Amino acid sequence: MTTTTAPAIRPPASATTPAARPDPAPFVAEATFIRRSLLHALRDPESLLMGVMLPVMLMLLFTFVFGGAFDTGIGTGSDAYVNYIVPGIILLCAGFGAATTAVGVNEDMTTGIMDRFRTMPIRGGAVIVGHVVASLVRNLVATGVVIGVALLLGFRPSGGVADWIAAIALIGFYILAITALFAAIGLAAGSPGAASGYGFIVLFVPYLSSAFVPVDTMPDWLQPVAEYQPVTPIIEAIRALLMGGDLGSNGWWALAWCAGITLVAMVWGGWLFRRRAGRR
Repeated sequence: MTTTTAPAIRPPASATTPAARPDPAPFVAEATFIRRSLLHALRDPESLLMGVMLPVMLMLLFTFVFGGAFDTGIGTGSDAYVNYIVPGIILLCAGFGAATTAVGVNEDMTTGIMDRFRTMPIRGGAVIVGHVVASLVRNLVATGVVIGVALLLGFRPSGGVADWIAAIALIGFYILAITALFAAIGLAAGSPGAASGYGFIVLFVPYLSSAFVPVDTMPDWLQPVAEYQPVTPIIEAIRALLMGGDLGSNGWWALAWCAGITLVAMVWGGWLFRRRAGRR
């Protein structure tokens, strides 16, 4: 007597591993994670408020406490000083806002939610794109609030419409660069607390620039550090555009630094993400 064995039924390839399923349409996953990050920001208004209030408090402090003591070359007194420090305050605001991105990215990597995302037919990098783009939107809104407060304090820009458009575009490019960098820091850190601490170190860089005082008023040993670091040409370019000054070579240097930071952050962040999340 012979026995027959039923042939093994193989599940379709698409059912064996969720990761093998095709990705959704282009940008659908990215749009979903952008919406997710924006919703998280709306549910945590304290972080958004602090990202705006800290730069505003610094602007008030420097304007009314130290403003009369500084000669920036465009006059003395708080009215003249506020015109000088607004570009630096804008970049500080971008830094404070981007710092929350490092914490958010690290929380996604350390709380186990990435394990769930790995089982879904999505591009792994869409998670990081969502954080970065949502942070860009938040920071642009915060920048508008900071400029509004500066106008109430006596900020009187003299740049034309084209200058304002160029300044906003440069600010947006810087926000994108610094946010991508903080996202990479969030991927590199071992915990949300560490991500916040590493980001706090980066926030000191604008203080070693021409954000609050001209470079030539600093000690001789500090002037090269302030002059050749990335933030100084970005601040000088924004200041020239808003105040109708001479842009010179600062515009090209600002664009080059923003592009370089973005590229390094993307390459570093991509490598870290593939290493930690195990996704392409």
